[in-house]
Amino acid sequence: MVKKKKKVRSIKKSELKQLIIDLFSKYPKRTFNYKQVSGLLEVKNRTSKQMVQIILIKLFEDGHLTELSKGKFKLISRGAYVTGVIDMTKKGSAYLVMEEEGEDIFISQSNMNKALNGDTVKVLQFAKRKHHQPEGEVVEILKRKRETFVGVVEISNGFAFLVVDSRDMNHDIFIPLKSLNGADNGQKAIAKITEWPKKAKNPIGEIVEVLGNAGDNLTEMHAILAEFNLPHKYPDEVIAAAEKIDAGISAEEIKKRRDFRKHVTFTIDPHDAKDFDDALSLNKLDNGNWEVGVHIADVTHYVTPKSIIEDEAYDRATSVYLVDRVVPMLPERLSNSICSLRPHEEKLCFSAVFEMDDSARVIKKWIGKTVIYSDRRFTYDDAQKVIETGKGDLSEEILTLDSLAKKLRDQRFKHGAIAFERVEVKFNLDGEGKPLGVFFKESKDANKLVEEFMLLANREVAKLINENELSEHKSAKPKTFIYRIHDVPNPDKFETFSKFIKRFGYDLKPEGKEQVSSAINKILTQAQGKPEQNIVETLAVRTMAKAVYSTHNIGHYGLSFKHYSHFTSPIRRYPDMMVHRLLERYLAGGKSVDAEEYEAKCKHSSDMELSATEAERASIKYKQVEFMQDKQGMVFDGVISGVTEWGIYVELVENKCEGMIPIRDLDDDYYHFDEDNYRLVGRKYNKKYQLGDSLKVMVARANLEKKQLDFALPDPALEVSGEFRGGK
Repeated sequence: MVKKKKKVRSIKKSELKQLIIDLFSKYPKRTFNYKQVSGLLEVKNRTSKQMVQIILIKLFEDGHLTELSKGKFKLISRGAYVTGVIDMTKKGSAYLVMEEEGEDIFISQSNMNKALNGDTVKVLQFAKRKHHQPEGEVVEILKRKRETFVGVVEISNGFAFLVVDSRDMNHDIFIPLKSLNGADNGQKAIAKITEWPKKAKNPIGEIVEVLGNAGDNLTEMHAILAEFNLPHKYPDEVIAAAEKIDAGISAEEIKKRRDFRKHVTFTIDPHDAKDFDDALSLNKLDNGNWEVGVHIADVTHYVTPKSIIEDEAYDRATSVYLVDRVVPMLPERLSNSICSLRPHEEKLCFSAVFEMDDSARVIKKWIGKTVIYSDRRFTYDDAQKVIETGKGDLSEEILTLDSLAKKLRDQRFKHGAIAFERVEVKFNLDGEGKPLGVFFKESKDANKLVEEFMLLANREVAKLINENELSEHKSAKPKTFIYRIHDVPNPDKFETFSKFIKRFGYDLKPEGKEQVSSAINKILTQAQGKPEQNIVETLAVRTMAKAVYSTHNIGHYGLSFKHYSHFTSPIRRYPDMMVHRLLERYLAGGKSVDAEEYEAKCKHSSDMELSATEAERASIKYKQVEFMQDKQGMVFDGVISGVTEWGIYVELVENKCEGMIPIRDLDDDYYHFDEDNYRLVGRKYNKKYQLGDSLKVMVARANLEKKQLDFALPDPALEVSGEFRGGK
């Protein structure tokens, strides 16, 4: 016998829906019509009974219920519970990205149940309807991606909110006045969610840190870091632990290492670098070959497992590079002093040493602990001047390494490496961080010299482990190691890319894996210096998979390496620290470590790297908008860099600042989005706005708060008159 529920009065539709779901869930083998449901829930009035009927039909349409006979419903035996990560759309609905292989599950906004973007959740999958995408409902939040959010404080009479501008949170956070902790109206702050009552639309929180006044450069940079859940300062106890580290190098320690102090050694880095984590040495051998040393700061000699500095480094996983600062993975005493390979100082290193012939073929290699002495610190510009003139300090060594590096590079491309060389946007900033100008960073021979030897070291270190060069049994399973992997291009994306670039006259006809990379290189070379260069390069990059860290070696497609790791930057990347520790262990004959544990660490490092990259892009976007603030009303030449259902993105030729023309502002026609051809098409006049098209635009708005530039199409009459022009 089914017990009757308590009487429900003035019930909301959402509450009634939940009561009906609960009723069917409690009695999964029973069938009920709307009268039986109304009776059991003690729904008496006519309007509420009609609502029960509507809800039952909607639950049937959504796949919750099945209709066994007209008007009689039964709970559908649903699929298994699945877990995954929420990927939220701009409209508030989401997709569950499954932990296991399988099609993503759509989750409507009403079925999110307070889950936020990036949360790991448990979802009850509805029975799949024919020709429909799988759908489901969040039933449990297993792990929040984040508990803190950055926003602007808005204080009213008796209450306050933190207005959050983040894809991860589509609700403002209610802040009781007692929980403001000194925050003033209009300030940027970080709030922590303390509770989220079941029936409340907004979560309740408290201010945990006041960042400062909106618009202040320091405040905005710290806000960007907080937006991506990245720290902007070190805990006092971590700094104190770093200060206690003994920086001295004992004679006993030197005896354990190969001594390179008398070899000509130098660093080449950006002019503003302070953390020099790699150095090069060169020595001519008696047999005519070259001994090239790639010397990497021995960070793990100073940062020990399970220490407070180690834990902090793992949590951060990477240094973060914003437009005006570096937020280091390690405290500055380590990153800029003890571990940094500064000139005229003895330093401990982990080195990869190669014997190479004049053709840059590796004859022998040795990997192990060393001590070095850097004779000279070069900036990239210093080294480039030596390469171009053939004169200057250590010119013979730099020219020899440059020659070997170019041969290594040629070998890579012959084996199918892809030649991506994207333009890097940089800013000239004044003392307060205000952008005075934009310039583009170009990779020259000096940059490529360093890059090739770092790639060589990373490849050979991975090869050492993966090919069991340390083992007597070459056929044995390789020991667990950290690889930097890059999968083959997505076939669907590649096909779309291939079709699109035909409009520029490029024909991409690859056959097999090797030919794909060769064909892409050919296209990239042909596009050099042409108006569509940046678009072609951007789309080619989007075609590629993302490189990540893993213990499962599938090779690095973009570099065309079967084996590749990250060994050369332990000051700024935690995976490199893991590689150093594993190398030391295996060189000493140690057993393999647990693959599952290290795969989890790889996943964390990849996730943090992505957050750091997004923060860097956000800081660039902020400075671009700030730079364009005083240029509203001016007209610039641009190229359409993106097309979406909500508008056209345009990149300015002069300074590569990107803004958007909202589709609602294109009022001369009704435009629809042609996704396959990256374009908007007018239904009445068939006018097209396509990716790669040149377009003149006027700067309409520059919204610093949203890091958003809005462009508009200029009035043709004003354009002809020259009243509004872009500044050269």
